[in-house]
Amino acid sequence: MKTIEKKPRGLTKYFKYAVYLGLFLTIGGAIPGFLTGWQPVTTGLVIAGVTVLVLWLLWMLTNAEGGWNPRSAQAGTNAFVATASVLVILGLINFLGVRYTERFDLTENQRFTLAPQSQQLVRNLPQPVKVWVFAGEPERGDLELLENYRSQAPDLFDFQYVDPSKQPTVARQFGVQSFGEVYLTSEDGTRQQFVQTVSSASSLSEARLTSSLEQFTSDRVYKVYLLQGHGERSLEAGRGAISQAVASLKDKNFLVEPLNLARLPRVPPDAAVVVIAGPRQPLFPQEVQALRTYLQQGGSLFVAIDPDTNTGLDPLLKEWGIQLDKTIAIDSSGSGGLVGLGPAAPLITNYGDHPIVRDFQGGYSFYPLARPLLLSDVEGVKSTPLLLTGEQSWAESTPENPDLKFDPQGDRPGPLPLGVAKTRAIATDTPTPETATPEPTTPEPTTPEAETDETATPETATPEAETDETATPETATPEAETDETATPETATPETATPEAATPEAATPETTAEREARLVVIGNSEFAIDGNFQLQLNGDVFLNSVSWLSKQNEQTLSIRPKTVLNRRISMTPQEAQQLAWASVGFLPLFGLLTAAIFWWKRR
Repeated sequence: MKTIEKKPRGLTKYFKYAVYLGLFLTIGGAIPGFLTGWQPVTTGLVIAGVTVLVLWLLWMLTNAEGGWNPRSAQAGTNAFVATASVLVILGLINFLGVRYTERFDLTENQRFTLAPQSQQLVRNLPQPVKVWVFAGEPERGDLELLENYRSQAPDLFDFQYVDPSKQPTVARQFGVQSFGEVYLTSEDGTRQQFVQTVSSASSLSEARLTSSLEQFTSDRVYKVYLLQGHGERSLEAGRGAISQAVASLKDKNFLVEPLNLARLPRVPPDAAVVVIAGPRQPLFPQEVQALRTYLQQGGSLFVAIDPDTNTGLDPLLKEWGIQLDKTIAIDSSGSGGLVGLGPAAPLITNYGDHPIVRDFQGGYSFYPLARPLLLSDVEGVKSTPLLLTGEQSWAESTPENPDLKFDPQGDRPGPLPLGVAKTRAIATDTPTPETATPEPTTPEPTTPEAETDETATPETATPEAETDETATPETATPEAETDETATPETATPETATPEAATPEAATPETTAEREARLVVIGNSEFAIDGNFQLQLNGDVFLNSVSWLSKQNEQTLSIRPKTVLNRRISMTPQEAQQLAWASVGFLPLFGLLTAAIFWWKRR
């Protein structure tokens, strides 16, 4: 009988803890049930928890030690109420935390907080936008970044992950070509824009997403003109073409058109950026002058020049402190082997502190047969190198020599700049449209004589014919055409110069656009089809055009959030000493302390 009585006492000893199990099951099923809806699992948890609590309460009233005991019942009730109160408080905290989210970024450099430019842009979006990420499992960092964007304006910003393998129809509608592509769409789905491609090695960039949002919601149209007529890279798909770069510009909401300055006396007034990609023949002096005038009016120029070519742009580039020689960049570190290229294709991992490449540190971009730049200081011109080769590089002065070795006598040691960004402020006394446009004049008494005088020069005849309010098209046009002394060489500048002199011919007047910008890269193969989508090559090109267009000055200035290295660096001897201290000294110290206390109390 004694052995039979011990068993209930053991059950009695442990059954009093059933209250905690009942409360745990009840609250564990109630919280998700109220928040996300009642499911079979949540309902079952609540039923099981209530059942356990009822059984525990009945046991407390009729336990084996004498039934109802006021003292034990009071203690148990107090314990029950205290435990239930704590669990209810925790449940309310979780409920409020899910319903009213409030985040606190306690990291040193605010890693999980959007830049002020991004916050302001998202809160002031003129229309709702949605981000589509075509990837399998979302990366944690990308997901947190998108959640931060949505928390700024849940009604205006949303995102969705789509697995292209499970939803091929949706991926086909967007024209997805690879996993990780990110797109922006409007609320009605009529407009879309490519942002970037993300992967485990390339996370979603805040600067790029904010820049794409600004471009996508902007009503202003930016035109990019690509110079043609001198053997430049073709705009259509083909060998050595830049059709992928052109398509990416269109995805960024740029209008892309070819430009032939041999047929036009000046750069079109609506040009946001002029791109010169890999010319093989020199430009005519008139074309160089047209580009110089365009820059003087606050224009933006992107130039990509390959080695062993004479572009005719040397005088213009020299005015900006850029000189081209006949060398090529050689990198003996073997880094080009990472992309299957040799030492004549430097792999760039070192970038300058500039909005174009600021978030590229540690990334790769490569430039087969690149031409190093010689940079010099010019008064009024601000210069920032963009692409820098490694320490084991040099400028080879005899590239035709099959044995590529560094020659201290004729070669320049690295690091070498392969790309540079320059800016020049426009003088404040630049003529405005009101002062640059010729004022209408009233007809002079000598106007008829000037119109009929066969010896009249174009300088006197053309302006009067243009400003004579009494001259009809029938009388003015034939005289201008039949004037035997007027030649096309002299007449064309007279008619083109006044129009080109107005700032409206360059870009609309804003404070940021009162400076000329120039980006020069000693290579154009980095942007051709096949190379454009590899590593960061396309990003260098697109960011350069975006910066030159002056449309996202603030978004390009967003610096990436980096994790500060707070690791403790120790020598092997210091690590061994720390290990001995944790294994030997600390346990021995604890034993000695315990022994002393025991000795005093014995």
